[in-house]
Amino acid sequence: MSNSHIMPVLYSFRRCPYAMRARMAIILSSVKCELREILLKNKPQEMLSLSPKGTVPVLAFDNKVLDESLDVINWAFAKNPSKFLKYSSGESKLSNYFVELFDSKFKYHLDRYKYASRYERTPDDHQGECLKILLELDESIEADPWIFGPTISLLDISILPFIRQFKIANSHWFLEQDFKKVINLLDYFESSALFHIAMEKFDEWNPVNPQVVIFPSESLS
Repeated sequence: MSNSHIMPVLYSFRRCPYAMRARMAIILSSVKCELREILLKNKPQEMLSLSPKGTVPVLAFDNKVLDESLDVINWAFAKNPSKFLKYSSGESKLSNYFVELFDSKFKYHLDRYKYASRYERTPDDHQGECLKILLELDESIEADPWIFGPTISLLDISILPFIRQFKIANSHWFLEQDFKKVINLLDYFESSALFHIAMEKFDEWNPVNPQVVIFPSESLS
């Protein structure tokens, strides 16, 4: 018997930038799922049985499992591409470049900037490397109000959660920098309905007494 009618299940951790971008994509896709909020220090066996690597997001549906956030984004995009910017060839190339740059180099230095005591280099070294990337991004985008203009893109969803984490590490310093378009972009993002729906707080999922939480709890207007 097919279980294609069963709602997808999303394991998520609210503050994780990878899970955040997956949730945003799901909101934009207008697909409903069952959200299971977890704590990374208390990962449920149900999630680990689906994805032994133990990271979020994990999206399970129709006997399939997606445990990479970009795969979840692409899945959501395929469900409702009309909600996302349709790239020109130049925009697609730029998007792919910056998604790869943020997922590799920016994330590497972001972690070492935020948790400098765990690493040998000083936080200023890693802050500087992130700064170079944000200045390069600032020179490449419109930010009016999203990266490529009025319609949100896959690039917006993919990198804004990481830029937000970088800002949180030292907000005063961040707001004094010369990447003004990036600052305006992040400000618009943080004031958007998409951000607030994606960041709604939910209790930790309890496999002993599971409560079904439908996500998103509201739709974008």
